[in-house]
Amino acid sequence: MAVAKILIIEDEPKVARFIKKGLEDNEFEADIAFDGRIGLNMASSGSYHAIILDINLPQVNGYEVCREIRSYNSNIPVLMLTAMGTTKDKLQGFDAGTDDYLVKPFEFRELLARIRVLLKRSQSGLNPENSGNVLRIADLVMDLSAKSVTRDGKKINLTAKEFSLLEFFLKNRGRVLSRSEIAENVWDISFDTGTNIIDVYINFLRNKIDKNFFPKLIHTLIGMRYVLKEED
Repeated sequence: MAVAKILIIEDEPKVARFIKKGLEDNEFEADIAFDGRIGLNMASSGSYHAIILDINLPQVNGYEVCREIRSYNSNIPVLMLTAMGTTKDKLQGFDAGTDDYLVKPFEFRELLARIRVLLKRSQSGLNPENSGNVLRIADLVMDLSAKSVTRDGKKINLTAKEFSLLEFFLKNRGRVLSRSEIAENVWDISFDTGTNIIDVYINFLRNKIDKNFFPKLIHTLIGMRYVLKEED
């Protein structure tokens, strides 16, 4: 691929220019948008390979920016970079469609590593819309091309991150998965051990695909491990 071009949507000039310089020193191209509305206009050009996005932005906040981008582009990697670091903040970010979430203050080398991981994943063709497969277990059906999920013929509405989590479970059906393995493969990062985002999302998923259905598919094992399988 040609030199990757990154859009930085950040209203703090010093932070934005620090990131831009660091990216350019590492052979990326980078542009800056200092508010959400300008960021949306620049993102819509389709000329960027990834986006670094703050949440507290003038004009349009980062959550809305991310949702708007996802309404027309589900492939471009988005990394939220923000001082808002609670679990609730992170959940809102992932629900809005971000691929990764890094809290300020941050080390540039970590930001760079995460951007490289997101770009590698994007180039690898692992996004659901790039696959023509249909995944099944029991009466649960996931169509990766249509990005749709049904159970017992009923449509299940999932957020982007819930969809990715279920896809990972389906591709590893019957295999016991640790929280760290799920974090690394679905979020592309290793969360702090005290973070419960994975458990929260698995509960979200259970409420949608297991509640009111039989057999149950997502099972919790000792040691906070999980497995997707039909009940014995």
